Amino acid sequence: MEKVIKRDILHVDMDAFYASVECLDRPELVGKPVIVGGVGNRGVVSAASYEARHYGVCSAMPIFKARKLCPDGIYLPVRMQRYKQISQHIMEILRGYSPVVEQASVDEAYLDITGTAKLLGRPEAIAKNIKYSILKKIGLTCSVGIAPNKFLAKIASDLQKPDGLVIIDESEVREFMLRLPVKKIPGVGAKTLDVLEKHDIQTASDILQFPENFWTDLLGKAGKKLVDHARGIDHSPVLSDSEPKSFSAEKTFSHDVSNMIELKKYLLVHAERVGKDLRKRKYMGRTITLKIKFADFKTATRSQTFNVPTSSTATIFEKASDLLDGLKIDRKIRLVGVGVSNLTRGARQLALFTNRKIEKQEKLDRVIDRIRDEFGNEIIKRGCLLTGTE
Repeated sequence: MEKVIKRDILHVDMDAFYASVECLDRPELVGKPVIVGGVGNRGVVSAASYEARHYGVCSAMPIFKARKLCPDGIYLPVRMQRYKQISQHIMEILRGYSPVVEQASVDEAYLDITGTAKLLGRPEAIAKNIKYSILKKIGLTCSVGIAPNKFLAKIASDLQKPDGLVIIDESEVREFMLRLPVKKIPGVGAKTLDVLEKHDIQTASDILQFPENFWTDLLGKAGKKLVDHARGIDHSPVLSDSEPKSFSAEKTFSHDVSNMIELKKYLLVHAERVGKDLRKRKYMGRTITLKIKFADFKTATRSQTFNVPTSSTATIFEKASDLLDGLKIDRKIRLVGVGVSNLTRGARQLALFTNRKIEKQEKLDRVIDRIRDEFGNEIIKRGCLLTGTE
C-alpha cells in the first residue's frame, strides 16, 4: 500500500500590495486612505490601503463609487512595472525557503515545504522567518496561511489580514470546514453563490447534505471540485514552473473615446507592453485578441490566430489594428485591451523565404528593449508605427 505523505503548503499573500508599494515609495502616505486603480472617476479599484477599507472601499469597486465612500482618499494610477519589480524581489526571498515555489500572481505565491523541517525548522518557524525577511529586506508585510493543501492554505492566509499567520492542521480540517462560509471558498463566484443560496447553503459543510451527483448535474465539473473543497480536499500540486496562458494589457480611459486615431495610439501602447513581456519571458503567440468595452459597459472581443507565432510589437499592433478596423464602432469606448495567447517557446520554425520586414522588426524590438531596460521606458517612443493614420 502506497504511503500517503503529509504535505505542508504555505500561501504567502502580500497585504494591500499595490497600495503598500505606493506607501513604501512615498512614506508620507503611510496611515492615509490610499486607493490605486485610476484617476478621475474612471476604472476600478486595483488595491486599497486598510485605512481606505474602513470606508468600505474594496478591490474591483468602480472608482466613482470609491470616491463617494472616501472623498478624501488619495487616488493613484497603477504602476505595474514598479509592482513587478518588487514582486521579483519577494519571489527571490521565497525561493530561499523552498525549491518549489509557484507564483500565483504578482502579490502571492505557494510554497511546498514538505520535508524541510530538519533543515529549516517547523512550518510555523519557516512562515515567521519569511515574514521577517520580507519586512526587513523590502519593508512590506504579508499574511501567511499554512495547511495540508493549496486550497486551505489560500483560505488561511486571508483570515487574519494584515500581517497574519494562520495554521490549519490536518487534524483540524473537518471542524474548520463545518463553519467556513461558502463565500470564502476560492472559485465560488457570484453565479455559484446564487445557486448555493437558492438551496440554503451557508457553510462548506452544508454542501455535503446533497450527494455529489446532485452538484455535478447542477454545475458540471465545477460541482465535483466544489464537493472536494467542502471536504477540505485538494490534490493539486505546487508547480514551480507554471506556464502563463496569455499576456495582455488594457486601459480604462479618463474619458470615453470614439476617435480611431486615439484608439490606435492606445493599441500601440498595449502592443509595446505585451510585446516586451513576451520577449522578456522568451514566448511567442499565435492568437491576437482585441478587447473593447463601450461606454454602456458592454464588451466586445475579437481574435485571430496565425500560423506563425510572434512577439513583435509591430505585428501585434498591426493585427490588433486590423481587428479594430473590422469592428462596428457605433458608440464611444471606455476601455481597450490587447492580448496574445496560444503561446509557444523556443526557436520559431524558419520559413522557406525569410520575411525581411519581420526580421527587421524583431531586431528593432530587441534594440529598443535594451535601451529601455538601461534608460527607462520614456527614453524612446515608436511614433513611426502610427505613420499614415494621422
